[in-house]
Amino acid sequence: MTSSTVKIVHETGLHARPASAFVKLANGFKSRIIVTANGRRANAKSILEILTLGAGKDCELIIEADGEDEREAVKALAGMVTTKME
Repeated sequence: MTSSTVKIVHETGLHARPASAFVKLANGFKSRIIVTANGRRANAKSILEILTLGAGKDCELIIEADGEDEREAVKALAGMVTTKME
């Protein structure tokens, strides 16, 4: 298992378009990916679960992946969260 803790920098956090882009990227990996924020856990490949996290700007996320491409998945998703998610 690979994990990374990052802070969201996008103004709207993981809402609407940024969440959709995050989920789309996550779905490109084979690994199982879980995101934790505000004490809640969500499947990174589910837009509904990601939106229920209520992860706004400056929220800390823990991204965990387990599988054959776990390192690449965590690196890509962490990179997206620490940029403007565009």
